[in-house]
Amino acid sequence: MKTENKIKFIALGGAEEIGASCFYLNIDGTGILLDCGIHPQRKGFDALPRFELLDELDLDYVIISHAHQDHIGALPFLIKKFPHAKILATPQTIEVAILTLHNSVRILSEVDEDMLVYTHEEVDLLLQCAFDIKYEEEFYLKGLRHSSSEPIKLRFYDAGHIIGSASILLEYLHERILYTGDIKLSKQFLMNGAILPGERITTLITESTYGNTPSEAIGNLRSEISRFVTRANSILSSGGSILIPVFALGKMQEILWMIHSQIVNGRLTNVPIFTGGLANKILKIYDKNRYVVNYTSSENVLSDINTFNYFELNDFHKVRKNPCIVIASSGMMLPNTSSNRFAKFWLTQNNFAIFIVGYMDDQTPGSQVANAKKGDLLENFSSETQVVKCDIERFYFPTHSNRNELIQLAHRLNPGRILLIHGDDNAKQWIGENCMNTLQGVRINSVNVGQRIII
Repeated sequence: MKTENKIKFIALGGAEEIGASCFYLNIDGTGILLDCGIHPQRKGFDALPRFELLDELDLDYVIISHAHQDHIGALPFLIKKFPHAKILATPQTIEVAILTLHNSVRILSEVDEDMLVYTHEEVDLLLQCAFDIKYEEEFYLKGLRHSSSEPIKLRFYDAGHIIGSASILLEYLHERILYTGDIKLSKQFLMNGAILPGERITTLITESTYGNTPSEAIGNLRSEISRFVTRANSILSSGGSILIPVFALGKMQEILWMIHSQIVNGRLTNVPIFTGGLANKILKIYDKNRYVVNYTSSENVLSDINTFNYFELNDFHKVRKNPCIVIASSGMMLPNTSSNRFAKFWLTQNNFAIFIVGYMDDQTPGSQVANAKKGDLLENFSSETQVVKCDIERFYFPTHSNRNELIQLAHRLNPGRILLIHGDDNAKQWIGENCMNTLQGVRINSVNVGQRIII
């Protein structure tokens, strides 16, 4: 006789967009949060997940898929509310989080004085108490009000997104629930692609970031590298310099290795490369863990690459005389960041170029730049209207699966139910319709924040 179990699902954030990812599961009395992120485009407490939805609910565990701020940034705020909750993540995610959460303390104190800011001491305390679980290691969960003698089994699988990223598998009785987190099935320059469970999944909770972008528009890795090298050589040979806005975690390390590889192979003009800040600290974590994650090659050592610190590049006019490549955060060119500061100069230079290599939220300064071309007017990027004089090029080196890969993912795991999150309505609609048409008997929910679903 099959035991009936009750599993409840509620999205607290990150269901209809990218930002503040946070999803609650209650499995027969054990309360679990999957991720606890902050929204990068909102201010104050509006940037947090809707923690009030947890009122009068049990919470025993917080499981973090990876250390990007939209998946982990709200964790210190949550732990103030639920100090007893156990934090679980891969060792690499915890190691990166030590850097990124401490960095957030500094940023929040600078940009939002009215927000109740957590301290460096609080960050140290919560991460010291976190449980680190290796990939595919079994860990058993049982909350204070768990109503069954059978525990919940947890396993992490390398999600191929960034260092330490994990898809989260929860097994309980006859249920096998997989939360993809941010997942990349195909290989990047450093990360070698996601590893999936071998058995069938009953419920798949999947991101849908690129669901509204035709995979053909993104191209493939080889063609995008070729296009990047051709345009870069053209700019550099004309005496111009290139600015590449990137996320400090993940995108910076991937792009740095790609550029280095092309220079070593003689395809790309050998010019100085500038990096800096948090990204340089994170690349050491990549190097340290290259033998224990799904890496393209353990021989890839980022710290061996000769780079210069862009914080020492005080006279921007030097880059007019000496062509170079500057890889700077933030990836969305947010105000008061290095990439934003550099861009204000780059936009005034006729033979320079800004290369867009990652996702841009529509409401960010980076989106304005990415969608502009030479001769356009940018009215809100700086204090005065700016005529775009540099070239602006977009290249696709995604750290997320394209929509065809997400359909392949669903077919490989063959779930009975799919919950679509982490994407806009159009993205989720495309994924949902294609899964519905190709998977027999599947039930699909396009999740909204606050919606309660019984699994």
